[in-house]
Amino acid sequence: AGNPPDIAGLPGPGKMKELAKESRLIDLNNVLNMDQIKKDYAAGWLDMATVDGKLVGVFIKAALKGLVWYRPENLEAEKIKVPVTWDQMIDICEFLINNNDTPWAIGIESGAASGWVGTDWLENIFLRMYGPQMYKDWYEGKIPWTSNEVKSVWEKWGEIVANPKMIYGGRQYVLSTNFGQAYESLFTDPPNAYFHHQASFIQSFIKDQYPDLKPGKDFLFFEFPVINNKYKNAIEAGGDIFGMFNDTPQAKAFIQYISTVEAQSYWVKEAGALSPNRSVQIGIYPDELSKAQARIMKKAEIVVFDASDMMSGQMNNAFWSAVVKFVENPADIDNILSELEKVRKEAY
Repeated sequence: AGNPPDIAGLPGPGKMKELAKESRLIDLNNVLNMDQIKKDYAAGWLDMATVDGKLVGVFIKAALKGLVWYRPENLEAEKIKVPVTWDQMIDICEFLINNNDTPWAIGIESGAASGWVGTDWLENIFLRMYGPQMYKDWYEGKIPWTSNEVKSVWEKWGEIVANPKMIYGGRQYVLSTNFGQAYESLFTDPPNAYFHHQASFIQSFIKDQYPDLKPGKDFLFFEFPVINNKYKNAIEAGGDIFGMFNDTPQAKAFIQYISTVEAQSYWVKEAGALSPNRSVQIGIYPDELSKAQARIMKKAEIVVFDASDMMSGQMNNAFWSAVVKFVENPADIDNILSELEKVRKEAY
């Protein structure tokens, strides 16, 4: 409406770049203490918030993506060891299927954003198959969606989501179940499923629904399995980024404050939130799972941001929709990718 607030949480770096190109966001280089900011934030976080040399956003909260959640007692009952590689994970899934069990709990319903859950799967697979540079080329629209590389990523995910025996409730359940409820299948007795792929924030959902369960004992996660050993120390992160539209004293004071250790410490004291500010001490995280997630972020050799959030808004929306279509009919993969390729040519 042409009347933006002084400060707003932005939909993601992709939309942030569009707003910055339209000169709608204030350059924060002249607002923040950049010496302190460079000390507190890894270069990757600052690069993602910079457009044409101007810092136009501040990441105030982060999530670690590519985590696979499970209940230790469920795996112990089946004498299953946590997998390290993709092939090991698929072998475990086949073992469970042969025992008439269902490996995965997946739900991709999220209102107008239905499908985003699947983009996280595909992004983690892409990163671990082809590495950060090709991953960047992909979200910047430099790689055709119809390429063999992109298709192979969808087919890799299809090993799970295209096999009805792999997914609890079948395709219709996956399509109709909200992302914030899909994990419940791990907590039934006996379990309806054994694994659930979701970002670190799902921990707060689980704790709210099952307050008597102890994180780290009653539910745990393992890192997304290795596909190409060359990228075994790669992670995907998501985050909430704030931008400033109006240059006022109050807006300056607020954006300065939310980037500090003090402000971000409030986020991390509640399970499910991680701070991109590396000066926030691991000791203040509320439980061992949160601390483990923070350590993973700090030790990672390769860190990339959620690819769909880095895409243009048009491409991102099409990506979400394509995930839904793929779950509905995996055999239609070529047409789905051709439609995405048309959008890429328009959007870039």
